[in-house]
Amino acid sequence: MTSEICTPQELQKMDPVFGQLSFDNHEQIVFCNDKDTGLKAIIGIHNTVLGPALGGTRMWKYANEWEALNDVLRLSRGMTYKSAISGLNLGGGKAVIIGDAKTEKSPELIKKFGEYVHSLSGRYITAEDVGTTTPDMDLIRDITPYVTGISEARGGSGNPSPVTAYGVYMGMKAAAKYQFGSEKLEGKTVLVQGIGHVGETLVDLLVKEGAKVQITDINEARLHEVSKKYGAAIFRGSDLYSAEVDIYSPCALGATINDDTIYKINAKVIAGAANNQLANEKIHGRILQERGIAYAPDFLINAGGIINVYGEIVGYGKEEALKRTENIYNTTVEIFNVSELQKITTHQAALTIAEKRIADRKKEKTNSL
Repeated sequence: MTSEICTPQELQKMDPVFGQLSFDNHEQIVFCNDKDTGLKAIIGIHNTVLGPALGGTRMWKYANEWEALNDVLRLSRGMTYKSAISGLNLGGGKAVIIGDAKTEKSPELIKKFGEYVHSLSGRYITAEDVGTTTPDMDLIRDITPYVTGISEARGGSGNPSPVTAYGVYMGMKAAAKYQFGSEKLEGKTVLVQGIGHVGETLVDLLVKEGAKVQITDINEARLHEVSKKYGAAIFRGSDLYSAEVDIYSPCALGATINDDTIYKINAKVIAGAANNQLANEKIHGRILQERGIAYAPDFLINAGGIINVYGEIVGYGKEEALKRTENIYNTTVEIFNVSELQKITTHQAALTIAEKRIADRKKEKTNSL
């Protein structure tokens, strides 16, 4: 089913849950509301064939509840395929808390959310995401064991952002090898959109390799901080999508590749950390392919974070997490080869591999009954 961004008006014309284009056979959706703490949250569990649904909790000031629901559905679906293609025995889930993390988040609200997570008895395991932090995960751990990404002081793997960035870096190098004939990023101009924890670490890796890094973010103070720290240039053009760069790396929110931007893009490679970069997977993936732009599927190359926190569940450490994350390079190369041989988009190629793994496991379970 096509996963699209819909306007609030369009969403209100259809059934609020099962009728959403992004519903895509979700197993369970949980609405959480607590008057005392002000908590309004949605937990989406897309698929648990491979294992419990694991995915971060995003706190964001959504324009409306329809937007929040659409976001959690798209994100949890993406987590299913992210875990599947990464070889993890995990399903896909995600949660969103509606509110401004800077002004509306409180320890009480986070702990109350932890109670809702605990009520699902392990079907959903949470982690940090945009608007939540490692200390937040520690608070949730006080309430429930069904949380990952807790601090190293408490026996966890800590902030997964550096490992996420490393995976994006590996995927970017693989895409560069396909498009330019070499994985070397030295001398390549890379525009990083969004310099949060993941974006900043990616900037560091790119600068160290000798790439010409440009950065953009809605936070002007953050731009100057990162620019000064790593020597990256602040992008000052009128339209970042039409920027004359080799690689565009979206590392903020999703759907930046949409009807308004897709024909503006001059970059030859798109490889970033943002989830759901294609507003319409089928249409925009095909247009990128037709335009000769090498797109590294987001749910593949940004899987380093979940690979990292998965270690808390099965018991491997940081070294093994980095080793598994490095393999994103090989998988990305495989995806580009499959895309070319089968004449399908890279997104379709990645999705096909992930869906096959899920289907095979489902068949195994059925046959064992």
